[in-house]
Amino acid sequence: MNDGQDDHGRFTGQGSSSKTLLVNHIHTLVTMDDTRREISDGAMFIRGGVIEAVGTSAELQDRAADETLNLPHHIVIPGLINTHHHMFQSLTRVVAQDRELFDWLRTLYPIWARLTGEAITVSAKLAMAELMLSGCTTSSDHLYIYPNACKLDDEIRAAQEIGIRFHAARGSMSMGEKKGGLPPDHVVEDEEDILRDTRRVIEQYHDKSRYAMLRIVVAPCSPFTVSQNLMRESAALARSYGVRLHTHLAENANDVAFSLEKFGLLPGDYAREAHWVGEDVWHAHCVMLNEREIGLFAKTGTGVCHCPSSNMRLASGIAPVRKMLDAKVKVGLGVDGSASNDSGHLLEEARNAMLLQRVDGDPAGLSAREALALGTRGGAAVLGRDDVGQIAPNMAADFVAYRLDTPAFAGAMHDPAAALVFCRPQNVDLSVINGRVVVKDGCLLTLDLPALVEQHNALSRKLIRGE
Repeated sequence: MNDGQDDHGRFTGQGSSSKTLLVNHIHTLVTMDDTRREISDGAMFIRGGVIEAVGTSAELQDRAADETLNLPHHIVIPGLINTHHHMFQSLTRVVAQDRELFDWLRTLYPIWARLTGEAITVSAKLAMAELMLSGCTTSSDHLYIYPNACKLDDEIRAAQEIGIRFHAARGSMSMGEKKGGLPPDHVVEDEEDILRDTRRVIEQYHDKSRYAMLRIVVAPCSPFTVSQNLMRESAALARSYGVRLHTHLAENANDVAFSLEKFGLLPGDYAREAHWVGEDVWHAHCVMLNEREIGLFAKTGTGVCHCPSSNMRLASGIAPVRKMLDAKVKVGLGVDGSASNDSGHLLEEARNAMLLQRVDGDPAGLSAREALALGTRGGAAVLGRDDVGQIAPNMAADFVAYRLDTPAFAGAMHDPAAALVFCRPQNVDLSVINGRVVVKDGCLLTLDLPALVEQHNALSRKLIRGE
């Protein structure tokens, strides 16, 4: 099936396969299409990395394919989409275990100041591997710290090698402690240098075509780490190239207090004043948005990435996702940094998103299927993509399969789609990205995972110890 693989079945990063694949006899095919079809004994036909037909196995039985996969014990869903991450943080898990956001950051900034280009690449590969095994096929990453000649290119190279669909966000910090910001002065960059390098990576890497495997995002870190001027200049730069914008916003009460003290504005109003609302913008967290700010986001088409595990870990609060969805705000899911989540399992984020909206007393606060929609269609909308997030004709062949014949799903076979969210989060048995098998029988095919873990742990030890 797989052009773009060498003789050992490893991904080579070359062009999409021109061959055909029939995925047949799927126990439950959850399409997440416009009619939300869930098909028993489902099937799909793929040509050249694009889905050509979807239906029952009987409806597609006459399709001749170069290869056929039969999945009678699996539930298949569109590949999950991660809309916020800091992959370098996989090197510093379980640090500052009992701190809120600002103190947590102050503890970790000095450690991250020792990052190298090798550390960025290796940590990104590890984070991507973890995501892919959880069911993620498209991920954004927000890299906002660039010490020791680190570049965005370091993680772009990792994405190209491992085979994930990737939105690389060129983050930045320019407002150190001397200027009233949170980060130490030695980890911030000059604003002209930031804008210059952002132009470079857009021109070198951004692919605006349909089914693109790599896109660039303009992403100053947060209102407490960059100036208002950089926010405005970054917005203008992004729009001059037609790329999307991303930052953190209203993550916790201290974040709101900083915005009020420094700018005299609530976070949503700050975003509006800085030209950071619109169809091409999405913000991470938004835990503390009020109803008026939610209305602003709905009116302007501004998106939100919900990071439930990180919000719990840092005691930031519960984002008002139900209110956002009812107001028609675009909402996706994010695992957030591996140092504020300590995990990178995107299916677990769907589960936690569902459970958190029920904590305040509404057992129907968020349904399993709504949570699954956040991780698929919601993420696609937030990233501005109309080619992923559902299994339908003319969509990219990005899908994942979980085995149903396991203890975790026993007793839940009357509703497999809901079980995927309610029951203990599972790793995928099969993952296909852009028409290529990247996980088979639960094993990642695109790199040597044990060797990567060993290399990653060695770098983590050096980083944390200051060696």
